[in-house]
Amino acid sequence: MALRMFIRGLALLTLMFLLLPLVVIVGASFTASDFLAFPPQGLTLRWYEIVVSDQTYVASFITSSALALAATFAAVVLAIPAALAIARNEFLGKAAFTSLLLSPLVLPHLVLGAALLQFGGAIGLTRSFPALLVGHVVIVTPFVLRTVLPMLNREQLALEEASRDLGAGPVQTFFLVTLPQIRSGIVAGAIFAFITSFINVELSIFNTTAALNTIPVQLFNYVQYSVDPSIAAVAAATIMAAAVAIVLIDLTVGLDFLTDDE
Repeated sequence: MALRMFIRGLALLTLMFLLLPLVVIVGASFTASDFLAFPPQGLTLRWYEIVVSDQTYVASFITSSALALAATFAAVVLAIPAALAIARNEFLGKAAFTSLLLSPLVLPHLVLGAALLQFGGAIGLTRSFPALLVGHVVIVTPFVLRTVLPMLNREQLALEEASRDLGAGPVQTFFLVTLPQIRSGIVAGAIFAFITSFINVELSIFNTTAALNTIPVQLFNYVQYSVDPSIAAVAAATIMAAAVAIVLIDLTVGLDFLTDDE
């Protein structure tokens, strides 16, 4: 009992330590001073008003949201058939092929960004939304693939074989048997993919322009010349948007199945 209470206390302290920076950012975004301060010196929404009235921030937020959504959708579409091909087939070089697909998880995004910029320059695909999208799909697809692959186990294969024995075609088997079984892996991977795309700086900075910018790159450029509470307001708005998205996912899809073993 004492050990259990100690572990719970340690876990609670760790969680509080991880949440503390978020509390500081949100608190500093409401300060009435002209500089970052925590605890906030007075309470005001002035910095949120400045951010909302600044079209560069609004455009960057829209670009980041659209980019993250598009990259996540493409990652899901690409990762599911790739996971099925890897899990259901034996072929020469399977391990090497799997490692290649998962390699963006360990490769520095700065290196990938430079490589994609050079490759894109050769084919005329640079400094544009499609160029950003290609790069983000490369770095987020492994997250979905990594979470879906473990779901395609032998029990899953047995259910698919039973479905075909009962007369279901490949399409019916996929949508009625396979997809429900791997749904938790898809949702978990999609959440990781969306967050990774939304907060990426290293790869995005190679293909952004003054007219096409993402929120992380916009903040990165801004802090080089000025530091004021508007930065905290943008960061706090991003945190709140992520929290709202998670709540909506929980209300619509439900997050409880992520830990469901059935």
